[in-house]
Amino acid sequence: MKNREALPYLTSKRLSPENQESPIHFLYEWLTPIKYFYRRNHFPYPVLTKENFLLSITGEVSHPRFLSYDKLLSMPVKSLLIPLECAGNKRANFMPKVYGEQWEDGAISQGKWTGVPLRNILQKAGVSNDAKEVVFDGADYGTKPTIDESIPFQRSLPIEKAMHPDTIIAYKYNNKPLTFKQGYPLRLIVPNWYAMASVKWLSKITVINHTFAGPFQADDYVYYPHKDSDNDKIPVTLLNVNSTIQKPINLSILNTGTHYIQGMAWTGCGIITEVQIGFDKGEPWHNATLYKFPHENYSWVFWSIQWKVEEKGEYTIFSRAKDSNGRIQPLTAFWNRKGYGFNAVTKVNVKIES
Repeated sequence: MKNREALPYLTSKRLSPENQESPIHFLYEWLTPIKYFYRRNHFPYPVLTKENFLLSITGEVSHPRFLSYDKLLSMPVKSLLIPLECAGNKRANFMPKVYGEQWEDGAISQGKWTGVPLRNILQKAGVSNDAKEVVFDGADYGTKPTIDESIPFQRSLPIEKAMHPDTIIAYKYNNKPLTFKQGYPLRLIVPNWYAMASVKWLSKITVINHTFAGPFQADDYVYYPHKDSDNDKIPVTLLNVNSTIQKPINLSILNTGTHYIQGMAWTGCGIITEVQIGFDKGEPWHNATLYKFPHENYSWVFWSIQWKVEEKGEYTIFSRAKDSNGRIQPLTAFWNRKGYGFNAVTKVNVKIES
């Protein structure tokens, strides 16, 4: 019998609704295969087909529209390489601990998204001059604590972000139609923002002239810096500058000699300009080599550095990324009671035994 290569799998965090983490430490590709794309859901999966599907664009517009799936496919197209990161990625690392899905490093995936620029659709609908936000309804719905009635997943964007040329309504992922679990037939893709903004199973677009206050906008996906107070709260929007050490795995046992430390880094502001690696033995920070996908400004970068270790013992390895806006991973993450946006300097512990 021939030896078969072992393959990674998603890690389940919850079954209903389904939430699964990507095996991010074993993926060294620019395009995450769809079977390894992480899954984050608030409600059960909806049932949709493209045949009976219409996307409505209403509200503060002069020409309300109802677009079929085939009509969207006939419109001018754009493709972008974009990572999507759950706002709760790395939540398990917060101290003190916070409630919620205990994501480790794998609530992030990246791929090529193909679709129609949202601004083209909004312009044809004739957005009014006093429009302030655009609300997006997913077809998924259910109940939520403190709310008795069944509600859909809804999010809004400021009109400026909705009209950005790279905010798209996607119908393909990695050149294939969206899969059911990733939002088929349509999903919104919002570059540089945490993935709660990229509404799946998009079914309704409403332009409004006021501030949207739905529960997934005004309650969830908000930074609450105080445990027992809502004071100083701010909305979750842009991705923080961040990195992950993919190799070695935390708590690995290694031999003396030369090892490659490698990983990935990403940001919601500009581009990654630097990744530095440090150790707990008092050594200075060392610059890693960056590997960038050409002509793709939103893509994560891969990085690597060679590490020669000659002494046995326990070591802590740190990585910190810096972006073109001068943001750098802090030593301590901004604690907030819902556990969003963790981006403290990444660390893994290894033991050198022989």
